[in-house]
Amino acid sequence: MGILIKDAMAILPEGDRDVAGKHSIYIEDDRIASIDSEPEGFNADTVIDGRDSLVIPGLINAHTHTYMSVMRNCADDLSFTDWLFNTVDPIEQKLTGEDAYWGSLLGQIEMIKSGTTTFNDQQMHIHNTTRAVYETGMRAVVGRGLVGNEADREDYRLKEALEEMQDAKLTDRLSFFLNPHAPYSCGPDYLKMVADVAKEKNYGIHIHLAEGQVESDNMLKDHNCTPTEYVRDAGVFDVPVIAAHCIRVSDSDITILKEHNVSVVTNPVSNAKLGNGVAPVPKLMEAGINVCLGSDGAASNNAQNMFREMNFEALIQKAVHGTPQCVGASEVFRMATINGAKALQLGDITGSIEKGKKADLAILRLDVPSMMPNNNLIAALSYSANGSEVDTVIIDGKIVMEHREMKTVDEEKVYYEIRKICERVGL
Repeated sequence: MGILIKDAMAILPEGDRDVAGKHSIYIEDDRIASIDSEPEGFNADTVIDGRDSLVIPGLINAHTHTYMSVMRNCADDLSFTDWLFNTVDPIEQKLTGEDAYWGSLLGQIEMIKSGTTTFNDQQMHIHNTTRAVYETGMRAVVGRGLVGNEADREDYRLKEALEEMQDAKLTDRLSFFLNPHAPYSCGPDYLKMVADVAKEKNYGIHIHLAEGQVESDNMLKDHNCTPTEYVRDAGVFDVPVIAAHCIRVSDSDITILKEHNVSVVTNPVSNAKLGNGVAPVPKLMEAGINVCLGSDGAASNNAQNMFREMNFEALIQKAVHGTPQCVGASEVFRMATINGAKALQLGDITGSIEKGKKADLAILRLDVPSMMPNNNLIAALSYSANGSEVDTVIIDGKIVMEHREMKTVDEEKVYYEIRKICERVGL
């Protein structure tokens, strides 16, 4: 199967920066076969006219909980502890695996429609996110959330996580991390056990870290250390780690994160909405830490839109630090693309438009008010676009959305099932 995107504006990497220019992109099977020069024997089954279009690498949502799409707009304007323990947890207990499947489908539709092609998901119900991924055509890194205190290799959550990894046989668009939930929900012995399993089986770890002030205060009181030190001492950083949030990190914590090559995923909208604060992204970048971008779940963010995250990340850092130069449009674009791919150990196959990489692409319309005039397209992605400009999405060389129409799933069926779930659980 061949797809030709002809004479479109596209954002391609040039060294350590990205540059917009006019290009033709040749796709064969699941990969970008060539840029600008037609490969020998190439046969285009589909030709996409690139006039008035911008092609970008598919965005990467490096931290979310897609099943939480069911809980959109039902736990708002609450403190973090009230939100988590008194509102979200009770709702989660009512959700079945089938509910999680429909919630994940809803989240994935929203991501595709706003240009995201890859996401990193921490979920509770095994096989349901992966089932939804198989159907939508997205690329995903998935992990079952793990909580516990004692080291127990027969722990049912850990066994479920390892069982779910067999779903990788469904498609090579699926990969897996182990997902210990957070320092406040995992004892040191449990964390050490998970880290040992990750090391033995060559898996990365995805964990919430230093998200709120209460977590940091309790960690200091109970263990005389920071959350970052607690996780390090349990051996978690001995494997590749993507740490979500990292709001309450000291200078010494940042040194620890850098020394262990931890990737940090900042979730600016969710963190602001819950009143948890703003991650010190300029300091993290200055230290040479790989910073990427995530939405968190729709229960705390209310959206799964990475354009919204790029916009808010660039703006909130400027506001907090009092300088427009601290985090720029080009930097947040990289956070939402190649940095996320590197964090998820997918940097060799996605995250940028390059020959040989997977054809994971989003095509935006330029002939819409939000993108006119086309002065600085990289700046436009952070400061002007809202996601509605995304017209067509290609993942793994397959068109999964064309002219805003989903090609892989029945949207109306998903909306119908979500309404039934909300009625049943009293939302």
